[in-house]
Amino acid sequence: MQTTIRGLYDNGKIILYEKPLIDTPVEVLVTFSKEVATMPKQTEPTNFRRSGYGKGTVLYMAPDFDAPIDDHFNVFNDEPTT
Repeated sequence: MQTTIRGLYDNGKIILYEKPLIDTPVEVLVTFSKEVATMPKQTEPTNFRRSGYGKGTVLYMAPDFDAPIDDHFNVFNDEPTT
């Protein structure tokens, strides 16, 4: 079985961008691409949200924000529909 995983070669070491699903020692082939590689940024998982993260970011809210919306209003023509 062959698996391809991207990585970065730096100063004699190879840093893999993801962990392979292999649990035994195996022979590998390393191919160097000619493009200049950069290490991807480490980010937090997208499903992780800290409580209060956006607090204080809303600078203005219209006074009628919670007002009911008329169901018979055409937003494209700015006039009521019948």
